[in-house]
Amino acid sequence: MYDVNAIRRDFPILSREVNGKPLVYLDNGASAQKPQVVIDAITKGYAEEYANVHRGLHYLSNLATEKYEGVRGIIARFLGVKDEEEIVYTTGTTMGINLVAYGWAMPNLEPGDEIVLSVMEHHANIVPWHFLRERQGAVIKWVDVDSTGWLDPQKVIDAIGPRTKLVAVTHCSNVLGSIVDVRAICDGARAKGVPVLVDGSQAAVHMPVNVAEIGCDFYAVTGHKLYGPSASGAIWISRKRMDEMRPFMGGGDMIREVTRDSVTYNDPPMKFEAGTPGIVQQIGLGVALEYMMGLGMTNIAAHEASLRDYARARLDGLNWVQVQGTTRDKAAIFSFTLDGAGHAHDISTILDKRGVAVRAGQHCAGPLMDHLGLNATCRASFGLYNTTEEVDVLVDALELAHELLG
Repeated sequence: MYDVNAIRRDFPILSREVNGKPLVYLDNGASAQKPQVVIDAITKGYAEEYANVHRGLHYLSNLATEKYEGVRGIIARFLGVKDEEEIVYTTGTTMGINLVAYGWAMPNLEPGDEIVLSVMEHHANIVPWHFLRERQGAVIKWVDVDSTGWLDPQKVIDAIGPRTKLVAVTHCSNVLGSIVDVRAICDGARAKGVPVLVDGSQAAVHMPVNVAEIGCDFYAVTGHKLYGPSASGAIWISRKRMDEMRPFMGGGDMIREVTRDSVTYNDPPMKFEAGTPGIVQQIGLGVALEYMMGLGMTNIAAHEASLRDYARARLDGLNWVQVQGTTRDKAAIFSFTLDGAGHAHDISTILDKRGVAVRAGQHCAGPLMDHLGLNATCRASFGLYNTTEEVDVLVDALELAHELLG
């Protein structure tokens, strides 16, 4: 049984007040709160078990190494990966995508070669490809979504041409909540011999993910959205693509031997993990993923689907609220504006006075905002600990905002 009230007790911050009101945290799309087990793991990691990893050969170093490296298997299990050596540690999805851009795309793209993106992409899955456009003459091809925020996978496949070298697409829009049929895209791209990178930042939080079933070449996740620490994350890279990559950064454990005249690189995944890593951060991520898997990803998805449906019904009852992204297949993420209201920042400020935390702005999705003809929205994004009662608080706060700004 999924007991959301018991789950909420695992997150100490949810018991606090903001502006004299109980906190209603609906900014999970930006960063999720942390359960006590993660906080305890981080505290213990620094207070009792900290040392650098891999080469210390003393008790604390061996202990830290064992815990740190053990997370690789946890991430592999979370993503449905059989070979944990295909898991590369990162500081988050941004680093993972940049690793692919510098390590795989840069040496493989010639001027005029194409990268296919959807208009829904987060800037983290846009800017690295602009780097290649500016520096190597790569061409970015854009695929739009329809009026409901649905991305037609066939349009992505049809955009693949003879010069296309990569498709990079989100699994779930951080703005619209739209869930993308990445498996269909990967099937079509594979038939044309084109690899696919999937940004899993939002999707992996809300639903079970199995990269083998998806059929992609790269799948990136970020820890701070997965109820883990900031500066933690990973990217799964297929063995074939790993073999085609060169290191992105140099130093630390990514080398086997260095002389005055040469350098010999370590084997993957270490080959792509330079410098002293975020040891405690990754350990905390492992604990967070174990916590989520303990609840059951299917159970989390079902709970959030019920929240989505309830929130959609409540918001649909407010005819002065304009929700962006109305496709039926979406996560519990709602971006909206209010008729006659001022900037999204004004709305979010009023909501904050009622203890409701939402995000306001472009959500690092400039091309999508241009496509929607908007300069900003408010976004309420739900997580595994949110409740229908909190949806009601959100609606009450929106009615106040409408009264004050409408």
